[in-house]
Amino acid sequence: MGIAVYNISATSARVSWPSSPGCLDTFYSVMYDPNWNSLLMGYKRKSFMHEERIPVSQTSTHLANLLPQTAYFLCVTCQAANPVRDQCQVFSTLSESGEGHDRAGWELAMGVWLTCCILLLVIAGILLWGCLHTICSLPNQAADSCPVVTNSTLQDMSGSGRLYTPRSSSEDMTFDPYRYWG
Repeated sequence: MGIAVYNISATSARVSWPSSPGCLDTFYSVMYDPNWNSLLMGYKRKSFMHEERIPVSQTSTHLANLLPQTAYFLCVTCQAANPVRDQCQVFSTLSESGEGHDRAGWELAMGVWLTCCILLLVIAGILLWGCLHTICSLPNQAADSCPVVTNSTLQDMSGSGRLYTPRSSSEDMTFDPYRYWG
């Protein structure tokens, strides 16, 4: 139907709609409600708390006595018809201090910031995983850079507090301090 809601303040709004040549009744019914249950009830006339009757010769009206900082569900129909989806619109009133747009902008900026942070964390995690995967998969350095600790390695460790490095059978048994602390 093309409902437009504009000049929205904390307690009022202006609503306009195109004329409907198929509406042979004597008035349009402008129904609105701050209760979102009307969405779940299937657009029934009885689910709206407020209804204004506007003569068919007019295609706009001024809504007053609205609640500040409240989302409204609004429908415009011919006199006796139940509304359908394209005859309805959702709008929100501003806060009494007029900060409604500032708060919405702040919430949008905060959402963008959080999204960017999460995205950067995901990228950093992928890069870190890629670097570790590349370093650990180099053929010559795999044994030195990325040792694998097994149960047998843990059982062979002495209780001296020194780091244990497994020795190969061809290695001589001399003490090398750089091997343990270097």
